[in-house]
Amino acid sequence: MDKYLRQLISIEFEDKKDIFTGFLIDWTEDWILLKNNPVDFIIDGFTILKNKNVKAIIQDKDHEFTEKVIKLKGLKTSAEEIIPLTNLEAIITFLAHKYGIFQIAKKSDKAVYLGKLMEYSDQVLVMDFLNPEGEFEGIMTFKNSKVRVIEFDTDYINSLKLLVNDNK
Repeated sequence: MDKYLRQLISIEFEDKKDIFTGFLIDWTEDWILLKNNPVDFIIDGFTILKNKNVKAIIQDKDHEFTEKVIKLKGLKTSAEEIIPLTNLEAIITFLAHKYGIFQIAKKSDKAVYLGKLMEYSDQVLVMDFLNPEGEFEGIMTFKNSKVRVIEFDTDYINSLKLLVNDNK
């Protein structure tokens, strides 16, 4: 993975249909941090992926071209600070403190869950669910072992945060 640091890559998983593309910012044995490149020459927030069942890391001519354009546009392809990837608790605690609202996904790509941290224990993560209208709808509980993807600081999440602040 070291050879891909600060470069645009795509990560494919054996057990997930989604392919995640972004600049590799950091990684550990358990987690991978990407600066999102969701489409074309756009940078949008961050994704933290559980480093489990990785099928392939892709870096081809298309990635090189996209990376060149993004850098020519002057878009920031790194993180402003160190995001602790030591374990899920450290990640979630940091995101709750620094960003407030984040999004998680489990292995299934059927749904994502956006919200703010209410409680964390060794077994479960409890969030106050944020709906697409920017309103908190109530408590959702997730087994820590099921969390596979964490996203934060995206345009979508930041837009909903504006709605939350406006609704206060």
